Amino acid sequence: MADRYAVFRSLNAEVLGISTDSIYSHKVFTQISPSARKVEYPLVADRNHHISRLYQVLDEERRIAYRATFIITPEPQTISFWNVYPREVGRNVDEIGRVLEGLQYFQRTGLGIPPSWQPGEPGIRRDFDKVGTV
Repeated sequence: MADRYAVFRSLNAEVLGISTDSIYSHKVFTQISPSARKVEYPLVADRNHHISRLYQVLDEERRIAYRATFIITPEPQTISFWNVYPREVGRNVDEIGRVLEGLQYFQRTGLGIPPSWQPGEPGIRRDFDKVGTV
């Protein structure tokens, strides 16, 4: 995410890194990890697990949060996209960006986004009568 942060900012998106680690862990992480040194967005410590529980991503047994991504649209304030990743699989930041751009495209045009859509491509009209015919 740190490598693509400027792209998300150019899309008027706010990025937060939230973990169950303490602020002290975050500080050490950003000091010793070359990739963490690039982090320019806020890191939030969810030590009491309030946020993790609220978003239903807390592994109660292990007391850690799953890796998850949420896109929250401002108007109306709604979770428009969420994805919870298995511990063994890293995030696809490019796909998160594509989804964000697709949601913004829909807001601007009212057109749907086909499965392999890329920014700059046309959208499609959503027509319930055509469901199952293509």
